[in-house]
Amino acid sequence: MSWSKLKQQLESFLSPALVGRVEYRPTGYRYSPDKAGLCYIAVDKKNIFNMRDATTTIKWYQSDLEIKNDPDIQVPISDAEIDAVRKASNGNVPEERLAVIARGRKISTHAKQLLSAQASLSKSNFVTVANTFLSLSIEESIESDDILLNILALVDRRVGKKRILNMRESMKAKHPIVQYFYELRLSTL
Repeated sequence: MSWSKLKQQLESFLSPALVGRVEYRPTGYRYSPDKAGLCYIAVDKKNIFNMRDATTTIKWYQSDLEIKNDPDIQVPISDAEIDAVRKASNGNVPEERLAVIARGRKISTHAKQLLSAQASLSKSNFVTVANTFLSLSIEESIESDDILLNILALVDRRVGKKRILNMRESMKAKHPIVQYFYELRLSTL
């Protein structure tokens, strides 16, 4: 599919409140006009999301330690996870440490997933991911580990007010760029 058709389809799915504010911009090359080089997502004419560009204001993580120490990422711990730690330790760990251990294990797993998604994003082709988005259901795109699929789903008109409001807790554990687009969409409600 040509870039212009793809862009037209993506923009037709934009939430009405974001039409004109969110744009998909490619860098074009003279000798391959149908092929997009890098792609940007611009909000209010400002390039917000450029695949792994250091000039953006979005934080890109270099190590899992940065993710573990980031106060913006909150990982909720359930009672079942605390009970799993209690059973694994055979009751030899004090009660106040169980939540700390469970959180440490969960944030380590989350940090590895987030770094993996970030690494695959820097290698991914926007056009390929956009075509995948157009063929997936909106639920699959929202629940995906792919950062770009999450962003495309968040600005989609098929995601209603109730669903956006119900996502608040799950967005706390997402990459900062996904959180940015969630807050953008939330501000339009």
